[in-house]
Amino acid sequence: GDQAQLSHPARLLSYRLPSLQLLQPCSILDRYLYMAKVHPNMVPAPGAVDEAPCAPSSSTEEPTTLTVWRKSLLFDCKGFTVFDAKGNLAYRVDSYASESGDEVVLMDAAGCPAFTVRRKRFSLQGEQWLVFSGEETRRPVYTVRRSGRGKTLAHVTACAGAGAGPSYDYEVEGSYARRSCVVYDGERRAVAEIRPKEVVGTDVFRLVVQPGVGVSLAMAVVVALEQMFARPSLLRSWSTVD
Repeated sequence: GDQAQLSHPARLLSYRLPSLQLLQPCSILDRYLYMAKVHPNMVPAPGAVDEAPCAPSSSTEEPTTLTVWRKSLLFDCKGFTVFDAKGNLAYRVDSYASESGDEVVLMDAAGCPAFTVRRKRFSLQGEQWLVFSGEETRRPVYTVRRSGRGKTLAHVTACAGAGAGPSYDYEVEGSYARRSCVVYDGERRAVAEIRPKEVVGTDVFRLVVQPGVGVSLAMAVVVALEQMFARPSLLRSWSTVD
């Protein structure tokens, strides 16, 4: 049936935000009450499904602030639901519980693929995740490599042909477990931050992205950090690790 046809994240790419019938029946009210806590500006009317806005742009002079909720709105899915500063849906990650999580698709509000994040197997440089543009999974544009050095969590490196240069390589420092991380560019400028959100715990946090930095890329880095450092990971089945 329809549920079987949606058994892989890639098949959700053109699938818009579902109606209430696809949410977990026992938790509809709880989820919407909790959404009001996640983002106070967003208090959706039960049964209403608005047309999704475009993904936020990084071209403004002000930082872009997203509220990241470690919860999928689809029934029987794990993932992220991400809101912009006005409470509109900005990004989604939906992964069925039966899937390994070794490949995750980051979608914009309209269900279009922004990036695909895939684990690199048999890496000699430690755990690495490859970031591909959209659905294309032949040529990665970035790699996110786990670091075991001091306070550095990960290195984000542009791949050959993706505009590589000092300003396109990043380091992530801090603690993902505490939702307190800073992303620095090659000149040690803070270009993005993960900040805890008061009251609601570690399942909800803020992502603040400075102008000139791709907001979708910053969110893809968050997905990779989730895979590497969350215990248990929201998206990944640890039984699949080599």
